[in-house]
Amino acid sequence: MQSAFSNDSSSRIPILNGDNYKEWKEKILLYLGCMDLDLAIREDEPPIVIATGTHAEKAAYERWERSNRLSLMLIKSHIHKSIKGSIPERHNVKDYLQAIEEQFSTSDKVLAGTLMKKLSSMRYNGTSGIREHIMEMRDISSQLGALEVELSEDFLVHLVLISLPSQFGQFKISYNTKKEKWSMNELLTMCVQEEGRLKQENLESAHLVCQGK
Repeated sequence: MQSAFSNDSSSRIPILNGDNYKEWKEKILLYLGCMDLDLAIREDEPPIVIATGTHAEKAAYERWERSNRLSLMLIKSHIHKSIKGSIPERHNVKDYLQAIEEQFSTSDKVLAGTLMKKLSSMRYNGTSGIREHIMEMRDISSQLGALEVELSEDFLVHLVLISLPSQFGQFKISYNTKKEKWSMNELLTMCVQEEGRLKQENLESAHLVCQGK
């Protein structure tokens, strides 16, 4: 396994830039694990070996120290310089990763709040198709899920229905009177069909007005 991740494989790890913390952490841990360098992340620092320590104790400490040193070097080399200065210096890689996580936990909360506010206030204005509008809402929901803010499918269905304009009034009444619930895929299909029906209805109305004149 180690040979498959040797040489230039660390180039697959993205540079931590403020918007990609979760992906960055996953790639860092994967690389260190595959290179068998994650001992210092998995285990606490052993007691510093003194002259009377056994050979096994000295070897164990040397393995941990090597893992800690190389892990810190790798992690620091994949952090953008604009961010690196704001992270407190730590000599233990576990402590350093914790300091990075604390740095970004606040950012995640702010981003989650921004996305939730955007999702709950979205309204379909007809600029794009109804399919694109619903897909955008699903994408925001997925982003929230990645931030550990899980929205149930039923809740997202209701948010989509709320976002529809008055032209979809009869459509929403029809849904609310049904006993069964729709999945997001079913809602998407039904909304596309309803939008097509409304467009056809408007065309026919316009045609009748022209004939009347």
